[in-house]
Amino acid sequence: MRDARVVHRFLDELLVEHGLSQNTLSAYQRDLKGLMGFCESRATTLIALTREDMLAFISSLAERELTPTTVARKLSAIRRLFRHMVDKGLRKDDPSQGVARPKPQRKLPDTITETEVEALLAAPDTSTELGLRDLAMLELMYATGLRVSELVNLTLDGLDEESGFVRVVGKGDKERIVPMGELAAERVIAYRHHARNVLLKGRRSHGLFISNRCDVMTRHNFWHIVKRYAREAGILKPLSPHGLRHAFATHLLNHGADLRAVQMMLGHADISTTEIYTHVANERLKQLHTTLHPRP
Repeated sequence: MRDARVVHRFLDELLVEHGLSQNTLSAYQRDLKGLMGFCESRATTLIALTREDMLAFISSLAERELTPTTVARKLSAIRRLFRHMVDKGLRKDDPSQGVARPKPQRKLPDTITETEVEALLAAPDTSTELGLRDLAMLELMYATGLRVSELVNLTLDGLDEESGFVRVVGKGDKERIVPMGELAAERVIAYRHHARNVLLKGRRSHGLFISNRCDVMTRHNFWHIVKRYAREAGILKPLSPHGLRHAFATHLLNHGADLRAVQMMLGHADISTTEIYTHVANERLKQLHTTLHPRP
């Protein structure tokens, strides 16, 4: 069986039986394409690949100076593929078994300050429909910590104006309910009642946030929106939609929020993923102490 067919059937199984998102499937496809190219360069196949070949492949990734996180992600996809091949009887062994996974570097996110958030939220021109939409999206993302894909995929059915909650479907198709907060709820309601139908121009859509092309907002479009308003607000550090998610978590913890509650709102399956934000908060406390204490 050709390698491309093996990978195609593997990805189909992940989609149908495991419900992986399209973004995750695309990442798997890119990673496995690299392995197939390596097999071709060594005149071998996924079925015939040996442990020595596998070690040589990992070494080739290190030579490209890829980060430990990237190498670990690729190895995870490859291990899952070989487990699939063993289960389907295409191989008797897993050549990736026992191959050491590089330890990812724990990088603290560079979070914008609360003052910078205020400047960002003051940037949209709310006398226009697009400004009302942009402010609603920025306020909602900062108030809820949604992933950008969750934000742009919000539907009208997922918005509960009366109770002030949004219902989102996150990674692994897991649903969660997140409070919006009064101010964000006001911004979203103002957009929905005064701008959304204007942007739709008579068309129908279940999506909450509409682009200027009468279609549902995309992650790429929102990325550009955040970048533009960051420049207008005079924010010098790099800022992406994910940076607002970082700010949501860090600022909540700075003000004494419970770590488990933040984990639930972020939709993290493992609390260790959320704990990185406690390190950010602690680093900020150290900086304040060094700057302000009379005996640093």
